[in-house]
Amino acid sequence: MSRVARLLVLAFGWAASLLATAHAFLDHAQPAVGSAVHEAPREVRLWFTERLEPAFSRVRVVDQTGAQVSDGESHVDPNDPTILIASLRPLPPGSYRVIWRVVSVDTHVTEGDFAFEVAP
Repeated sequence: MSRVARLLVLAFGWAASLLATAHAFLDHAQPAVGSAVHEAPREVRLWFTERLEPAFSRVRVVDQTGAQVSDGESHVDPNDPTILIASLRPLPPGSYRVIWRVVSVDTHVTEGDFAFEVAP
């Protein structure tokens, strides 16, 4: 393989690796994904792998009927732009779904959801 071809392959591999890491993926959450907690949380915190664009990143929490139980607007933590927070109303025992859509600072959109349960 010629030197130019090797350099092109290396440059392409480097560029592809940058693109692969450019999205903000959910790293972990509190309450944890799929968990059962015995004390109702006051907020949901989501940690992402990249910094988030506050103007375009949102999370909401709904109960088993689809009614929203998050209180007010969600926001990116001003001290750590990889954390998205939603305050919650007092939650009775039951199942809840966290639905998020975020934009990383490099403009890539990711979205997802997960469930947790408040046990009696």
